[in-house]
Amino acid sequence: MNPHEDPTKIAPPVELLWPEGAPGARGEEEADRPTLTMFLPPKAATTGAAVVVCPGGGYGALAVGHEGRDVGAWLNGLGVAAFMMKYRIAPHYGHPAPLQDVKRAIRTVRARAKAWGVDPKRVGVWGFSAGGHLASTAATQFDGGHRAGDDPVEWESSRPDLCILGYPVILFEGPHMHQGSRDNLLGKAPSEALVREMSSERRVTPQTPPTFLFHTNEDRGVPPENSVEFYLALRRAGVPAEMHIFERGMHGVGLAPGDPALSLWPRLLANWMGLHGFLKKP
Repeated sequence: MNPHEDPTKIAPPVELLWPEGAPGARGEEEADRPTLTMFLPPKAATTGAAVVVCPGGGYGALAVGHEGRDVGAWLNGLGVAAFMMKYRIAPHYGHPAPLQDVKRAIRTVRARAKAWGVDPKRVGVWGFSAGGHLASTAATQFDGGHRAGDDPVEWESSRPDLCILGYPVILFEGPHMHQGSRDNLLGKAPSEALVREMSSERRVTPQTPPTFLFHTNEDRGVPPENSVEFYLALRRAGVPAEMHIFERGMHGVGLAPGDPALSLWPRLLANWMGLHGFLKKP
């Protein structure tokens, strides 16, 4: 490294999720090759915990700035490793490609845990908006791994150890659903069975990981009923959960660093992560 180069300006490393090609890939362009961008805290500060970050964008774009890189930097400030995922999206991909990608991301972090200084038993997932739908899907449609194959990454469990949802899309039916996300993920005329399968509030079980939800009452893009319904499902299943709905604030605020009221939510999240052992140093 150039001794005069500012280390904060160095681009974080990026790795392919599927080095041999993603399942169902339509080509070899950037859109066909989902990636993980790694934000690793200094070894002296690390807690060993890790979070896979899913930016939003309605399953048709990816807000990798304020819902991706900014989150990685914030997590590093807590000593937590962050892995921002660029997952496959419309118009080239719909279900099940994004779910395949987020499962692969969680498995990859566990499989590479030793190399990356991560505790494989403390791997969470965090998503915003449609990325929140993807994170909630990871938290409700996971599996214990596939030992039959010869890919050691696939041997790992895809269950996240905690779930963080920022103004998430949850509902895929009813008056409060986000039509654009549903259309991009499932197509214009999905079957009723598929809609119900991908409505995350219907998939909560006692095995769903502890979950933190943030939303605003003013959100018209993705109404707060999405978070409320998921929270109530968590309550019914006996899953530890915390939810904060702020009165003001529009959709897509990210960490809201410039808002005196909304900027409180990351601090509340940090407290909750500490409660669940993600800020404790090994």
